[in-house]
Amino acid sequence: MKISPMQIFWIIFTFETGNMLLLSVNPAIIEAKQDAWISSFFSIILGVVILFIANKVTQFYPGKTLIEFSKLILGKWIGTIIIFIYFIQWYSVIGNILGEFSQFTITILLPQTPSWSLILTMMIIIIYINYIGGIEGIGRCSEVFGALVLTMVIFLVFLTIPNLDFQKLLPIYSENGFLPILKGSLSPLSFLGESVLIMMLVAFMDEPRKSLSRAIWGIVLSGIFVSTSIITTLMIFGPQISSKLLFPAIDMVRFISIMNFIQNLEIIAVLIWILSVFIKLSLYFFAASYGTAQLLKLKDWKKAIWFVAIVTFVLAVQEPTVTLFGIQYVKEYWVKYVLPINMVGIPMLLLIVGSIRKGLAADKKA
Repeated sequence: MKISPMQIFWIIFTFETGNMLLLSVNPAIIEAKQDAWISSFFSIILGVVILFIANKVTQFYPGKTLIEFSKLILGKWIGTIIIFIYFIQWYSVIGNILGEFSQFTITILLPQTPSWSLILTMMIIIIYINYIGGIEGIGRCSEVFGALVLTMVIFLVFLTIPNLDFQKLLPIYSENGFLPILKGSLSPLSFLGESVLIMMLVAFMDEPRKSLSRAIWGIVLSGIFVSTSIITTLMIFGPQISSKLLFPAIDMVRFISIMNFIQNLEIIAVLIWILSVFIKLSLYFFAASYGTAQLLKLKDWKKAIWFVAIVTFVLAVQEPTVTLFGIQYVKEYWVKYVLPINMVGIPMLLLIVGSIRKGLAADKKA
């Protein structure tokens, strides 16, 4: 299984964009108000730093995944603990997003449909792409779906132009200061930080040296789109109304009306989210399946697919209603624990210890 530099770009861009547009706009506006767009741009810079650290770690042991090099860097026992911390994230993300998908689809499109049937349908598709194509199949799908997401987002942003009012972005910075802007950046950063998954992907690249530059472009483009969404939302509704909207990006699209003819375009926004979520689910499913197989030393990693499918299906079906659409999940788990530990702390630990080990090994050779 091999993926190209262009595919890593589309994978990162596509799986980052959808959930960021849905779940990070509201928290950013609540914290930073009309300066939320500054928070978003700040999160792009921090997201690139996280990606750089994660990519640097993969260079210590080329051709090996996080499951393998974490033990080589930190030792068997500590490395295994690190692996389980990531497994908690990967398995819970799959279950949570499947629950989001079913609830969101029921609310927007199919109100009479049982949630378990939607979860099972998406699960079957995810299993299929992983079993038939693996990471290579996900890469090829992302090239198609990513181009569609890119085109649709540009189209929707273009249609919002007649409704924009620059005055609603004022005053800039003076009312909030740096601390609220920093707090506002945490939610979008917690999504951009998911790029640490590159520690599982570089081993499958046919040109690993190009992984960083392509992944950075994926993060930057996704972050720019989310920043643009925040700006347009603020310029349409203002910070007070925007902070009270659960999904400002969806409401922004609903507000589009060109000559009383081009209206009700929220189905396009929903499609953007579904395509993005499909790539994200498939990628996390691959990481969980392949990682589980490596941990259990299974020769055929596809055997782990069925275990991951059963566990995540149960998690999705049991998803409590308080985490509707993942809002509580993002606030109480994602930003508080996953961002500082999985996206910042562990990669930094691996980088520091790995650098020390590499330095000591170089001294011995000398």
